[in-house]
Amino acid sequence: MAIFLDANSKVIVQGMTGSEGMKHTTRMLASGTQIVGGVNPRKAGEQVAFPGEVTVPVFGGVREAMEATGANVSVIFVPAAFTKAAVIEAVDAGIPLAIVITEGVAVKDTAEFFTYATQSGTTRLIGPNCPGLISPGAANAGIIPADISGPGRIGLVSKSGTLTYQMMFELRDFGFSTAVGIGGDPIIGTTHIDCLEAFQNDPDTDAIVMIGEIGGDAEERAAAYIAEHVTKPVVGYVAGFTAPEGKTMGHAGAIVSGSSGTAQAKKEALEAAGVKVGRTPSETANLMREIMQRLRAG
Repeated sequence: MAIFLDANSKVIVQGMTGSEGMKHTTRMLASGTQIVGGVNPRKAGEQVAFPGEVTVPVFGGVREAMEATGANVSVIFVPAAFTKAAVIEAVDAGIPLAIVITEGVAVKDTAEFFTYATQSGTTRLIGPNCPGLISPGAANAGIIPADISGPGRIGLVSKSGTLTYQMMFELRDFGFSTAVGIGGDPIIGTTHIDCLEAFQNDPDTDAIVMIGEIGGDAEERAAAYIAEHVTKPVVGYVAGFTAPEGKTMGHAGAIVSGSSGTAQAKKEALEAAGVKVGRTPSETANLMREIMQRLRAG
């Protein structure tokens, strides 16, 4: 069991024939993902060869690819300027899950395609500017390394790609049901709360790691949701404890104003909801390790 992505997921790649699309399609195939097609109107009808004697057909559009293959997931590797059009095409085709890897997408474009997808009621967006998601041993949609952790019973939701990888590696002895990188832009599709709800309802997830960062109030809203709805153990980490006030950091959404959006304020909100919060990624991993050891001991 996993959330959003499993061994039965059939994945197409919008932008598969570009350099990034080719590189990461190769990696996704190697990790066992069912890549059933690529989308590029200029190369429709071609077959692309990948290592392992795998060939993947290229289609002219998302709807055509879905009709021919039964695809239910699209991973989007197109340049920022064309991302809005690619997402809208995927939504119009009715794809259930669209994962937008592209970084540098204009916030106005994201606002427009996020609203479009929400109003459609058919397509879940993850991203933009995210590493995607992986259900280890089952499927990998995006750029998360597949060999740093195996299947297990921890759920992970994170704003940061690199911290996703670090947490997966540090807890590789326990493994993950699904790890979701939601991205750190000011507007994103799937949120911490969406993933917390899905992990809470997943019978094969025993505990949850939530990674946030300074700026905005997503972590405070997640804390309120946890207090009301989540009964499974949750540990958290908030990147940016040493960030100077008023300075824009890393991800586009990470802007601190006064006490609002600080790591300390988020830590306090999470702890008030019963979440154990580490001061470093490794400390956070150790908090989860203690929980999993107790659960294993029964």
